[in-house]
Amino acid sequence: MTEHSQEKIRLYILHMRQCDPKKCSGLKLVRSRLARIVTHSSRLPAGTVILNPFAATAFSPADNEDVDRKGLTAVDCSWNQLDEGFKVRIRGKHRCLPLLVAANPVNYGSTGKLSTVEALSGALTILGKETLARRLLSKFKWGSTFLELNEGLLLEYQRAENSTEMIQIQGKLMKELGFKT
Repeated sequence: MTEHSQEKIRLYILHMRQCDPKKCSGLKLVRSRLARIVTHSSRLPAGTVILNPFAATAFSPADNEDVDRKGLTAVDCSWNQLDEGFKVRIRGKHRCLPLLVAANPVNYGSTGKLSTVEALSGALTILGKETLARRLLSKFKWGSTFLELNEGLLLEYQRAENSTEMIQIQGKLMKELGFKT
């Protein structure tokens, strides 16, 4: 995929108004014109891929065509109010990201507690859209650290063909890293 075609990917931030606007990575992407803000789930385009930590299906390279056609959406809500943020019925194809390590200052080193920009960039990297992922992360001092912390994981995840393989790869990696599965 060329750099130009990566720029045509529509990125959406479903903003739940639960965080400090000055620290919000999703709003910073919107201010930088790298993503579009949506304040109500009914305004999301049908078929968009929704990054949802509660989804039953894992995000994988198989989602590439849907992301190219309909876009990628991150739900921007507080980890402290996560359940509340997903009570809203959100239409789209819900996918959970595999295990990734946060680099953001609030949750540095935590597994899974990603900022909005980390979630979008992780998903884009899994799809092989590294140029766009790096562009998003370049807006943050700690952005490149996210890719450094997750380089090995992301390379493994890129090899998956579908959700089932993604779960198998994640399980193998978690066992290697000493996580109880």
